[in-house]
Amino acid sequence: MARRRQSVTIKHVAADAGVSLQTVSRVINNEPNVRPEMKKRVQDSIDKLGYVPSIAAQRMSGSRSYLILAINDRERTIADWQARLGTDWVDQMLLGGMLASGERGYRMLVELVDTHNDHVERELSAAIAALQPDGVILTPPHSENTLITGLLAKRNIPFARIGSKATGPGIAMTMGDEHLAAIATDHLIELGHQRIGFIAGPDDYSLADWRIDGWRGAMARAGFDANGLCERGDFGFESGLAAARALLDLSDPPTAIIASSDQMAVATLEVARADGLSVPDDLSLISFDNTPIVRFTEPPMTALDQPIAATTAKAVELLIDGEPRTGDEEPIVIEGSLVVRGSTGRVPQRAVN
Repeated sequence: MARRRQSVTIKHVAADAGVSLQTVSRVINNEPNVRPEMKKRVQDSIDKLGYVPSIAAQRMSGSRSYLILAINDRERTIADWQARLGTDWVDQMLLGGMLASGERGYRMLVELVDTHNDHVERELSAAIAALQPDGVILTPPHSENTLITGLLAKRNIPFARIGSKATGPGIAMTMGDEHLAAIATDHLIELGHQRIGFIAGPDDYSLADWRIDGWRGAMARAGFDANGLCERGDFGFESGLAAARALLDLSDPPTAIIASSDQMAVATLEVARADGLSVPDDLSLISFDNTPIVRFTEPPMTALDQPIAATTAKAVELLIDGEPRTGDEEPIVIEGSLVVRGSTGRVPQRAVN
């Protein structure tokens, strides 16, 4: 029977490099005041021995836990997973957050919390007590839940608020929702559309209203009337069906629709086909999510690509490397882009005549 290989410890590294345990610890933790030649000597020993620092060892070496905790909405996340619809918000969040954390010797974990739960503070307190994170990333709608932000501020835990412009504790960050809605609208206007409908998200998400503002602003700049052309959904498929039906049943229906989620966009496509409308010949369609769902529809959908991974990576970077913030700074904006595919085209000739 083969003997189990003895694991390499910090003591082996210190002995090989001929330095103290404290010096090795400072190099591993990327602390200042370590001479470059000493840092290289320790790193050479780490590489030669194949030493991998453990989180437990790092946590014992100081006050840091080397963990970043991302909080996502439980109900919506589980519903998406169970439906297996191909949404990739969490995937992109993990991609950006884990890579940025790993580059800095940290780990990122995701916790699902129900923001509407009366016990949200107790639920979050339990996660914090168990993990003792060095920083927390909040996603909508948690990023604007004052019970959550107040608890983190009271405990002096640095946190980033993705999807929030409000002043106050934490790092406010957005993905340029107003700008994205405007460039989608401008794209359709350039194609000759004047009646452009908008399916917004629920009003408990501030970003839903920012997107409406972007759409309305672009319509106003072009001199077009947006009244009666906005419906709300809850980002889900069923709500998209109802919203699309309301818009397409208008006496003067839109020739193009922007939907604030992939599921609502797919629902709009289904309603259009049920009405005998061809996309994009009769109706142009843009999704606010560039997920696998909209890339494999027929036709593939023009979509607004939100920089979820880049935003999460930036949040990690600011929480670990950033300077202390007062909470009064302007929100950090990481803007996405429009990906043009086959679901948008020139305005139908019937609408021009």
